[in-house]
Amino acid sequence: MLTSGLVRYFITRREPPLTRILLIESGSRALIEKLIPHLRQVWGEDVPIDLVTCYAGAPAGLLPAANIYRVTDYGSPERRRELIRVLRRQRHSIAGIICSGEPIMTRWKWLIALRLPVKVFIVNENGDYFWVHRDYTSNIREFTLVRLGLSGAGAIRTIGRLLIFPFSVLFLLMYAFVAHTRRAINLTRL
Repeated sequence: MLTSGLVRYFITRREPPLTRILLIESGSRALIEKLIPHLRQVWGEDVPIDLVTCYAGAPAGLLPAANIYRVTDYGSPERRRELIRVLRRQRHSIAGIICSGEPIMTRWKWLIALRLPVKVFIVNENGDYFWVHRDYTSNIREFTLVRLGLSGAGAIRTIGRLLIFPFSVLFLLMYAFVAHTRRAINLTRL
């Protein structure tokens, strides 16, 4: 069984030989449409680019020969395993994941990134990208903290909410217990 590229290429600086690029459209269509010409400029016009998406149609700039995989066609666990097998057979060497803060295909993008032997790069909402590699751990950490709401002024608010949450749940449970107990006592008096 092939190991995950996310793990393999995180440690080494080695880049795989470029065969095919897989883009995971887990964000707005406009981001992919800006990214495709840039990828063609950097890696060449003849490099095949395939797409995993939840949208209908193909983005501008994608060649007609490109393989487009729609996640709506792979709803069951058996079909998801089939998609992973199909993508492995395509022998992609690089995968780009859009992480633009939109909750689109979140599970799909990480499932694919963890199951395929590819080197992964992450594209943010500005169209900038960085490799998932140990040299970029500070970028990955900052990116993750921003996505979790744990950076800047919002960090204190988020941490406060996390600390208050258990007490809020406890208060609501106690309130419900008291209300139902009073109701039960009132019903027994009748």
